[in-house]
Amino acid sequence: MSASPLKVLVTGARGQLARAIMESYGGDADIRAYSRSELDISDFDAVMDRVEPDPPDVIINCAAYTNVDLAEDEVDKALNSNAFAVRVLARVAQTAGATLVHYSTDFVFDGHASRPYVEEDPANPQSVYAQSKLLGEWFALEAPRAFVLRVESLFGGPNAKSSIDRIAQAVIGGREAKVFRDRIVSPSYVVDVASATWALLERGEPVCTTASVRDTPDGTRSDSRSRAFWGRNARRVCSRCRSPTSRFEHRARNTPRSPTTS
Repeated sequence: MSASPLKVLVTGARGQLARAIMESYGGDADIRAYSRSELDISDFDAVMDRVEPDPPDVIINCAAYTNVDLAEDEVDKALNSNAFAVRVLARVAQTAGATLVHYSTDFVFDGHASRPYVEEDPANPQSVYAQSKLLGEWFALEAPRAFVLRVESLFGGPNAKSSIDRIAQAVIGGREAKVFRDRIVSPSYVVDVASATWALLERGEPVCTTASVRDTPDGTRSDSRSRAFWGRNARRVCSRCRSPTSRFEHRARNTPRSPTTS
């Protein structure tokens, strides 16, 4: 890297991952972060108006439509946020000479495997949400330099509000926690994802690639021990919170759910 601070544009600034990204590297980079209300990333001209005066070195896209079930009824919203907006950012990255970092999901797989997925496994999305995320991967990789990181069930960080975080809050508060009984997940700690992101950028290779957090050069990984049904993950939360096993409402999910990446 050059002696001058890395110039980074972060989208989805109010989200859980973006907050972790900004907090982990804010002192070492010139970060310009925009929320959905501040910047419509599906509008090429609007994004270029922000970028042209002082082009960033890196664009980190943390914006996404994440309501898996509602996406079946809000197809346009899911595609616009998860796919077409990413195509805009890829075009902006090409014009500005920036590296694009985009986050995807294990939902791009069909869930029929009996082992954790790896990057080389063929995608076979089973829902509107999953299809929109796979399209976003393809569009992101149209940028000359791009990383696509598949993450799963984000939790933690300065804006904690995910499923794992809600389970922890219920355990600490002595309330019943709602847990899916038929889903295997490998949750991604947002601080680890942020560290993995910066490690990839510091390596500085001009590549287009799809990876999971386990592949990063700083050794951050989500190994097979973290892959478990939600019930087991909930019991782990109880243990970490030093709480006896709380009451869990075990529920099945109707929407097809894929196993996590390894």
